[in-house]
Formats: sequence, structure tokens, C-alpha cells
Amino acid sequence: MAKKLPTLIFWAIALFVTAIFCWILGDIIWHGVGQLSWKFLTTAPRNAGREGGIAPILISTCLILGVCMAVSLPLGIGTAVLLAEFTTTESIFSLLIRRSLDVLAGVPSIVFGLFGNAFFSIKLGLGFSILSGGLTLACMVLPILIRSAEEGFRAVPVEYRLGAAALGLSRTTTLWKLLLPAATPGLIVGLVLGIGRAIAETAALIFTSGYVDRMPESLLDSGRSLSVHIFDLSMNVAGGDANAYASALVLLILLLLVNGIATWIAQFLLAGRITS
Repeated sequence: MAKKLPTLIFWAIALFVTAIFCWILGDIIWHGVGQLSWKFLTTAPRNAGREGGIAPILISTCLILGVCMAVSLPLGIGTAVLLAEFTTTESIFSLLIRRSLDVLAGVPSIVFGLFGNAFFSIKLGLGFSILSGGLTLACMVLPILIRSAEEGFRAVPVEYRLGAAALGLSRTTTLWKLLLPAATPGLIVGLVLGIGRAIAETAALIFTSGYVDRMPESLLDSGRSLSVHIFDLSMNVAGGDANAYASALVLLILLLLVNGIATWIAQFLLAGRITS
């Protein structure tokens, strides 16, 4: 019995966490599904968000996420390749980079928001804009993405590299045709975690992308994300709970869709290269 006790404790914790998640998910679905409709998804909010839909909010959210991923993906994968393939784990440079990434991963989002406001919005003159919000989120996502991608590259067996060297393949060809597809699981983990943090972020976007709920015309326009919209309806708008629940349900659906699409694209594009 004593040997089974740790297993029972772990299962109890897992079931407890799962039950809490199901309770929260069920509450959101119960209160939000009745508000969902095509009109809700395609019209602009009215009366401070109590009425109307979330069309401009959805567009702003997708644009902010697009800027974030467009900046963080190449930087994150490139840095992971540098740390995993071109530096040793004992070098001072790699140790400093890893410790810095670990510290940044634990920094509260409000600190990133203040940094984004001071640097992107004020110093660079971008103001409260979708571009400022996306760049700030990219700074938040990079530590998670880099560390996950690096672990993915380090998990590739060394025999892959030795075999490629024996065949006379260049480092670029080895990286692109062999190591990158083999490290796909780590890349997907980092991508999914990064998207999850970016799409649900609130504090950082209040100080960078702003509160404006109109349809954005460019990346330099202010735009309200879904998470900020939910926060505003639930905390600042009396009678906005119904639309807040519906917006939260849309956010969950959008998160699942984006994660699913990202995973499918990564597997489709990269998994085939290792066999070709």
C-alpha cells in the first residue's frame, strides 16, 4: 500500500485539476453558448459592449497574434538553433542566455506591458497600436518558444548529426532536412504554449494595443483584443456579463482552432522532410 500511495496522490491531483478545468469550461459554455450567433461574430459592439457583437475585436485579436508569431517564430527558432547546435552547454555565453530566458519567462505580464508602453509605444513612436501589442507579446513568448525549441533540438540523437557528417552533408542541409523535422515535437510544444500565452494576455495589451473597439484600418491603429474586451465587460461595464461569457467562449474556441491549425501545419510541413 505504501508503494501505491504516491501513485494515488498523483492521480488524485490530476483528477482534481481536471475537475476544476471542466467546471470552469462548463460554466463558460452554460452562460455563453446562448449568446453566440453569426450576428454576434460579424457586428460591432454597441452600448459599451452590452449589445452588438465582437467583429472588430476578433480582427484586432488575430492581427495582434499574427504580429506576435511573425516576429517570435523566426527569432525563437534561430536562437534555439544557435544555442543547441553552435554553442556548448558549458560556455559562458549559452549559460547567460539560458538564465536570462528563464528569468524572462517568470516576469509578470504587467512588467512586459510597461516595457512595451515605454519602448514600443513611446520611444519608437508607435503609440497605442496593434503593432505595439504584437511586439510586446513577442517579447513575452520568446523565452518559452526558445527554451522549448532548444530542448527539441537537443533531444535529437547525436547519431543523426554523425550520419549526416559521414555522408558529407553541409550543416545547413543537416539542419534543414534532418534536425528541424526531428525536433518538430519540441517546436510544436513551444508554439502551442506561446500561442496560448499570447492570445489570452490582458495586462500587457492594456498598455500597448489599447481599449479602442472599432475596426482597425492598419497595424498602427489601436485595437482591443478579446481578453481585454472580456476584462472590460466583466469589471467595468454593468450588465456586460452575458457578452463577456460569450466572448470568453469565442476565445476558447479560437485558441483551440489556432493550436490545432498550427500543430497540423507544423506536422504536415516538417514531418515529411525527414522521409524525403
